[in-house]
Amino acid sequence: MTLVAVGRIVRAQGLRGEVRLQPLTDDPARLADLADCWLVPPASGERRQVEGLRFQGAIPVLKLAGADAREAAEELVGRLVTIPRERTRPLPPDHFYAFDLVGCRVETPDGVPLGELAGVEPGPAHDWWLVRSPRGTWSLPAVAALVVRVDLAERRVVVRPPEGLTELAEGADED
Repeated sequence: MTLVAVGRIVRAQGLRGEVRLQPLTDDPARLADLADCWLVPPASGERRQVEGLRFQGAIPVLKLAGADAREAAEELVGRLVTIPRERTRPLPPDHFYAFDLVGCRVETPDGVPLGELAGVEPGPAHDWWLVRSPRGTWSLPAVAALVVRVDLAERRVVVRPPEGLTELAEGADED
């Protein structure tokens, strides 16, 4: 089973075993649909029933089975709250989950390899794609002006990088 992180437990909340979450989803209201989740670590996940979810302002506060006191909640800090991949919501055309992009080859429209998409960092205006090449890791803004095509079936992303990045990647093959 492939697990997808939807939140990270950042601290205990109150005395009854609740925890505060840092949402790892673009729509934290989706967390209200959770009936159960898997806590990571361990890598295979530890299944827990969700006994309640409320929001304190914009912060999700989660109550999990097995955590009935502050001490038990404190032991959960740092763990990821995950769901099985098959329970993620379908996306509209031309939208992608960040975890689906990681590992894709990154190349120019001419087929020049630039590296591998190693991660996605959210930004205030747009996401930033972290591209790992033999010369190091660099950031590419994930904007329509630079992203030509995403082909998840072929695990390939075609981009039109700003001046200078193509030369950096091409120079990597010459070493």
